Amino acid sequence: MSSTGLPQGAVPRLERPGPLRDRVYQALLELITTRALQPGQHLVESELAGHLGVSRQPVREALQRLNTEGWVDLRPAQGAFVHEPTEEEADQLLTVRTLLEAEAARLAAVHADDASVAALRELCAQGEQAVAADDVDTAVALNARFHARLMDLAGNVVLAELAAQVDRRVRWYYTPVARQRGGQSWVEHRDLIDAIARHDEQRATRLMREHTEHTRRSYHEHTES
Repeated sequence: MSSTGLPQGAVPRLERPGPLRDRVYQALLELITTRALQPGQHLVESELAGHLGVSRQPVREALQRLNTEGWVDLRPAQGAFVHEPTEEEADQLLTVRTLLEAEAARLAAVHADDASVAALRELCAQGEQAVAADDVDTAVALNARFHARLMDLAGNVVLAELAAQVDRRVRWYYTPVARQRGGQSWVEHRDLIDAIARHDEQRATRLMREHTEHTRRSYHEHTES
């Protein structure tokens, strides 16, 4: 297993407001969810502290918090490692995501107006441009924004809160298959937008279920290969 070495330019800048341990936690979480730190990678406190320009103490505290949340595994006498998700973990999370997103799509079809549909189409166009440029990081970020916008349009606060709890982990699973899903994912987004624009609740629900199922299958195919 490799140690903490990071890709050039991968280390985020720490925002100054707020407790240092929280800022270190957010920085490490971003590095994990974007897979700058890979599953199974050894996390050396001194190296992380050097990358982030902080002492080892806030790094240690952040790793303990990430361990509690299931992002990091702390192994006796070995240290900290980025968690390696099992097939069952991935399947359970992506199944829950399908339930949340399908209901969000249905509600979005109920509440959609011209302005919200135009905003979704703009995000879709940007996503297609990112795919064409083979800019995976931007495509992943835009995909997350697209689904978040749908969730906002749904207008259900509890649903949005539940979706927010799984959002980062969904990004974690989606990142390695983003290139594989490629333009097809955004074709599916366009079809979904058309159903929402027509206020077709049933079609929007079905299309979102199919869309999230395609991502789930792609993830399993990726891990098997």
